[in-house]
Amino acid sequence: MAIKATIFKLDLQVDDIDRHYYQPHQLTIARHPSENNERMLYRILAFALNAHQELLFTKGISSIDEPDLWRHSANGEIKQWIELGQPDEKRLRKACGRAHQVQIYIYSARSGQLWWQQISERTKNISNLAVDLLTINDDCRIDSLITRQMQLNCTIQDGTIWLLT
Repeated sequence: MAIKATIFKLDLQVDDIDRHYYQPHQLTIARHPSENNERMLYRILAFALNAHQELLFTKGISSIDEPDLWRHSANGEIKQWIELGQPDEKRLRKACGRAHQVQIYIYSARSGQLWWQQISERTKNISNLAVDLLTINDDCRIDSLITRQMQLNCTIQDGTIWLLT
């Protein structure tokens, strides 16, 4: 019998000064058995950076056809495709063909920079693709932030994210 995902409930207050977005979100996050707390926190940060009432967590690493987060229009078109990590070029092109905007967040600086050096030249003509590096401060106690019932306040200003419990 396969191990099931662990369900987390998150009350997230997003105060994004950069985008003038100030909204609470009540989220349910399924953490795949192979996903650790650090990667789940990166998914939460990706949500906060792109927060929108219609933005949803997907099956993520449990599904090869879905990103970590996405947002659909009323007629079912994919407005945003948000993915963590270092997808291969074929997956990037497929995502860019399906969605209006594709956002990739690299969260491993060393391997992410190498990945981007290898793929950036071949993807430079894709106008709806954005790639950014997310890093968590070394003194962040991730395991103390991640609990089954979380309440986080997230403030974003000048590209910096502050999380408070």
